[in-house]
Amino acid sequence: MLKNIPVGDTERPVPRWALRLAKALPFVVLPHCLWRLPFAFDFRMGTVDPTAPAYVWWCTPYVIGLSVVTEALTILTLGLVSGWGEVFPRWVPVLRGRRVPPLAALVPAVLGGLTLVALFGGMPLAWLGVFKEVGYSNAWWMALGRICTSTAMLWGPITLALACSYYHRRRHAGRPLSTAA
Repeated sequence: MLKNIPVGDTERPVPRWALRLAKALPFVVLPHCLWRLPFAFDFRMGTVDPTAPAYVWWCTPYVIGLSVVTEALTILTLGLVSGWGEVFPRWVPVLRGRRVPPLAALVPAVLGGLTLVALFGGMPLAWLGVFKEVGYSNAWWMALGRICTSTAMLWGPITLALACSYYHRRRHAGRPLSTAA
């Protein structure tokens, strides 16, 4: 699926690390999405929360939809290392072929990255007991839960790093590349 999406086809060269991070991001966040799916069918994955609401029918589409949207957002970050993040694709009506204003990509990427850092950045503090954390029925469930959900902590910093790379590449957008060494 990701193999067919053109990445690195940009006006200025994309650093290799940025290409690798952008391609890896959907797979980095995937364990978090997969961990969430059993909850859609009222399987609690060893969590013990007496205040958890009872299962209702809309939990299934909500949780599945949340996982799909999460993965779609990680794939959207490929625009920060792709030509379609610099020039609107042909299939976009009215805007096709026009340059993407750098702030149109940067502002959502930075705001999204900062939001993700705020959402998931406190997880290690919860593990250390600073914040309240959901309980688990045993240490195996807790280890599996932490391993699967910990990958989400990387999403924000990776998005911010890709936005920084995008900014550095695009700040001289439209200017010819320097050939002087």
